Amino acid sequence: MDSLCVHPGFEKFCDRPTFSLAHPARIVFVPKNTVHKLMQAHLTRRQLEIVEYLRTSHRQTGIMPTTREIQHSFGFASQTAAMSHLRALERKGVIQRLAGKARAVIFPEHLDRGEIVDIPIYGHIAAGMSQDAEPERQGCISVDIASLGIPRHARTFALKVRGDSMINAHICHGDTVILEFREPRKGDIVAALIDGETTLKRYLITKGKPFLRAENAAYPDLIPARELVIQGVLIALLRHAA
Repeated sequence: MDSLCVHPGFEKFCDRPTFSLAHPARIVFVPKNTVHKLMQAHLTRRQLEIVEYLRTSHRQTGIMPTTREIQHSFGFASQTAAMSHLRALERKGVIQRLAGKARAVIFPEHLDRGEIVDIPIYGHIAAGMSQDAEPERQGCISVDIASLGIPRHARTFALKVRGDSMINAHICHGDTVILEFREPRKGDIVAALIDGETTLKRYLITKGKPFLRAENAAYPDLIPARELVIQGVLIALLRHAA
């Protein structure tokens, strides 16, 4: 069956977490409209390296690195050196720093986006047979909640999809699903704990009895023998770029 990694907040819903999350590959991404700005800013080689590090770290984890993390990454003797580089980048208009925040760096082009919320990623939903492993948080993803239709006050978390049991619902390997802590309705796709194992399936009810169904004919319906606890209801899907 599909299986998912649950975070510590799930402890009140289920007996044990089950799946860990592999660390993603390091990806460097610089938007085209930013390249010209960097060239015009006359950045030093070190400053270009720091900008690349900021973008890569944010893309991988959904959050900006702290000055201490920048210090350690570049081998600076102190955080003061990291702060000095950030101030120089701010003067050149490449970044903006937000007062009173530990991760107080933002790229100007991000200021034009809608309301951005950081949603924690807590592991994988393995769209296949279950496996046991320890849970591991993998940072956050930053999303524009208005564009995804996510309610502002929704209690959400994200999980990575692995496998093919939900392919007929257009949920594919490598996608990211965003789920909300709430009561399910018939037909919702849910993250659930069923008889001690976690899974992503469609929630159905027949003759007053709930069960779970895959969106792939190769997988059987799951009828709980002892327990069925809904941990989250899918409210958004982020497609993995091949």
